[in-house]
Amino acid sequence: MTPTKTLCIAITLLCSVAASGQNDPAAKAILDKVSAKFKTLITVQANYNLNVTNRAGKNAGKKNGSIMLKGQKYKITDKSMEITSDGRKIWKFEPSANEVTISNVDNNAGGITPQKLFTNFYDKDFTYKLKGTAKVGTRTLSEIELTPVDKTKNFQKVLVYVDQVQQMIVSSKIFENSGNVYDYSISNLKTNAPLADNLFTFDKTKYAGVDEIIQ
Repeated sequence: MTPTKTLCIAITLLCSVAASGQNDPAAKAILDKVSAKFKTLITVQANYNLNVTNRAGKNAGKKNGSIMLKGQKYKITDKSMEITSDGRKIWKFEPSANEVTISNVDNNAGGITPQKLFTNFYDKDFTYKLKGTAKVGTRTLSEIELTPVDKTKNFQKVLVYVDQVQQMIVSSKIFENSGNVYDYSISNLKTNAPLADNLFTFDKTKYAGVDEIIQ
């Protein structure tokens, strides 16, 4: 699984609310608050950091970038890739190749969008439980473990950490079946700052000779 793919999981997961009897009510109460809080926000901006460790526990890579959300629009940016969506189309731009891949947003129930990490990602496709709390600096975080119901997924579980005061997810860990662990953290979180709609479309006039691939 590539870092870009795991970022989509970490910032998106899946959607369709349907709590199971196997799920932990304490975890659900926390996740419900995250979902309710996010639904009140007009925009979200944050930086993210990724650290990858392999089965042997050795560092296998690092990555950092930024994310912006506005309604169903989003933009994820790092040095190797820029993913932009206006809610209808998705543009994946690779600067090294000067190439942009254009596709339509998947509106099916199982479709992936970054907004779904914050709203109802804890769904019928996962079971979840509260593992406990941890003190990180001045913050108290709730640790929640999500396990995919579909055992054919190429990851075993996801841990999410919720700031108890902000009621927002601030970090997550994805545990691949291969033994790799993808550790994401969010910093410099800003909410409700003005973001122009044109930030969420790809302007090819800024990239001379860019190749367009339509999917």
